[in-house]
Amino acid sequence: MSKLDELRLVLCNCPDAISAGQIAERLVELRLAACVNVLPGVKSVYRWEGKIESAEEYALLIKTTSAVYAQLERTIIGLHPYELPEIIAMSVTHGLPDYVEWVHENTGH
Repeated sequence: MSKLDELRLVLCNCPDAISAGQIAERLVELRLAACVNVLPGVKSVYRWEGKIESAEEYALLIKTTSAVYAQLERTIIGLHPYELPEIIAMSVTHGLPDYVEWVHENTGH
């Protein structure tokens, strides 16, 4: 498996700036993410417990690798205030080779 094949982009939404910042900082501190972008002003519309809901949220764009994904997921679940947090990992098919290498260096793999 190449380093590009191991790269993951993980999406996670948070209810507020405080929880988003805490999760982002902890993931980078633990070397579970090389970088986390915190995007404010995301409007989510979803079905929860049989009702259509909407919320203003903060989106996290987490750059990581498959090698640390399981620990990253556990860490988010432990810190996240939602009963069921959105955690979706996507494989990356293309990326600047130097950036891909940087992600691996900064996640310890």
